[in-house]
Amino acid sequence: MNGIPVLSAEGDCIARAWENSMVALYRSGCPLRTQYDKPEDPPSKDATMVITVDDPLAEPMIHRDFPGGFEELQEYVMEVCEGIKDHLVRDPRDPGDTRWEYTYHQRLFGYQAPALAPVDQIEGICRRLAEAPHTRRAQAITWKVWEDNSCYDPACLQSVWCRITPAAEGPPRLNMNVRFRSNDAYKAAFMNIFALVQLQQRIAARVAELAGTPLRLGRYCHLADSYHIYGSNLKEFEGRFLGALQRRSFDQRTIRYADVREMMEAARPGILEKARKMGR
Repeated sequence: MNGIPVLSAEGDCIARAWENSMVALYRSGCPLRTQYDKPEDPPSKDATMVITVDDPLAEPMIHRDFPGGFEELQEYVMEVCEGIKDHLVRDPRDPGDTRWEYTYHQRLFGYQAPALAPVDQIEGICRRLAEAPHTRRAQAITWKVWEDNSCYDPACLQSVWCRITPAAEGPPRLNMNVRFRSNDAYKAAFMNIFALVQLQQRIAARVAELAGTPLRLGRYCHLADSYHIYGSNLKEFEGRFLGALQRRSFDQRTIRYADVREMMEAARPGILEKARKMGR
């Protein structure tokens, strides 16, 4: 291919789709340098990637080899869907404020532009879909051209787009597309997908509430312009992730969300207290 490869991966559940995407990236991604490399780091593995999860709530949902634990996963879901860390976002009017540039929740649920009140884009998506399920305008964006073109750490997630389609049997389906400009495939993508599927589920529930009709989840599509494994992480990835493919079955590499949901939910009070203390 003349340029960065365009790869695709698919799976019946989140865990299989993410695993398939990692194998495809490792096998067919191209070597590219990044702005975060140290001089001694090898090039990253990089590609444009399209990941399709056919049934986002199908088990097993969780892959054991994502770099993190169940509590960290719960914390990230709460960060994206509930805004538990929105208080850490810097005031763009204060050049001395060194807090975070953004959170995804703040950009999606309280998008701010100069001279305008914050916009809840997710509620906007839900209301558009409730009024016209076939609309192509149900989207939310994160990019702020007046800030992100020059800031150190601009948002990686760029947009969320939803559309409802009829099903051969049962209620209609809410399909969701997300686009990342840059996505750390090994260290972040699984948690991104898992949390955004939780968001997809919440959007479906809100649309069903507004419309007064049942709605189920359709497929989830994850597009990353740059889907990469950093060169500094390649050795770990080869030993941990690829090694597990050799040593363990798929069932041993994954776990049902239903089996750990209660434990993850039980961690909520501690996570909320931890988030409250951050930034003090």
